[in-house]
Amino acid sequence: MILVTGGAGFIGSNVVAALAERGEEVAVCDRLGRSEKWRNLAKHEIADLFAPDDLDAFLAARVGALEAIVHMGAVSATTETDADLIVGSNFRLSLRLWDWCAENRVRFLYASSAATYGDGRQGFDDDGSVAALARLRPLNAYGWSKHLFDRRVARLIALGAPRPPQWAGLRFFNAYGPNEYHKGAQMSVVRQVYLRAAAGEPARLFRSHNPAYPDGGQKRDFVWIGDCVAVILWLLANPGASGLFNLGTGKARRFFDLAAAVYHALGREPQIEYVDTPEAIRDRYQYFTQAEMGRLRAAGYAAPFTELEDGVTRYVRDYLAAPDPYR
Repeated sequence: MILVTGGAGFIGSNVVAALAERGEEVAVCDRLGRSEKWRNLAKHEIADLFAPDDLDAFLAARVGALEAIVHMGAVSATTETDADLIVGSNFRLSLRLWDWCAENRVRFLYASSAATYGDGRQGFDDDGSVAALARLRPLNAYGWSKHLFDRRVARLIALGAPRPPQWAGLRFFNAYGPNEYHKGAQMSVVRQVYLRAAAGEPARLFRSHNPAYPDGGQKRDFVWIGDCVAVILWLLANPGASGLFNLGTGKARRFFDLAAAVYHALGREPQIEYVDTPEAIRDRYQYFTQAEMGRLRAAGYAAPFTELEDGVTRYVRDYLAAPDPYR
């Protein structure tokens, strides 16, 4: 059995779908609440589904029965300001799971984040050493909490402390794809542009406040969710691969390119208007992200990553514009 925490969320539910489609026994730990989040799981057979409050009881009952934990659960809103809540979910829970996996010889894959790189001045090299991690300065509490756990893992590894038989921290860049509909303002720009384009309205992108970048010229490493899942499945199939790995494409693309791809997928010419970046995030806004993918490639992952236009077209036509947009 494989446990996926945050398994009803965006990335987690796509992992659950892929595992279930392969016939794996999958357990999901997540909160569903009163939203439509349950639909992210509705098409797939699941061995168990429980709330985070029941995690300890689940683990106690599954000693010797779990093959791996894929830990995607987190407080993921970059705008969340309750640091105690963030630390409890993103650091303390992750540390508990690390210790449990080390003690019980269970493989452990977890979600880090490109937000750990802060403004990018230190580059985007997924060097997991203690010294390299000490140089990073995340810009918000979410990024800091992920960084906090990455640093603890690095220190434990350096000390030779007990560790899971396989471990991998995945620094997700800007992922997009189905099952993100519950995320509100945190959903991908692809989905936000689609909603306006489908309604016959112009897309809204942030105006640049950096003279080095034109409006719409801000760049991100946008990664199709199918590629994220493929990397996780590869890691599960290759237990000898451990480490901290970027999960992007290695190619930064403009927000204009992304918006244009949405309109082209709908058979329309792009319509774009620019609005000021909110002052609350303007000083912490990232104008460029691009994953360095050398370490994942060196570990043996050889599959190509989906081009932005191809991924956006697939998302729009197969999901967003379909009667049932869920995977």
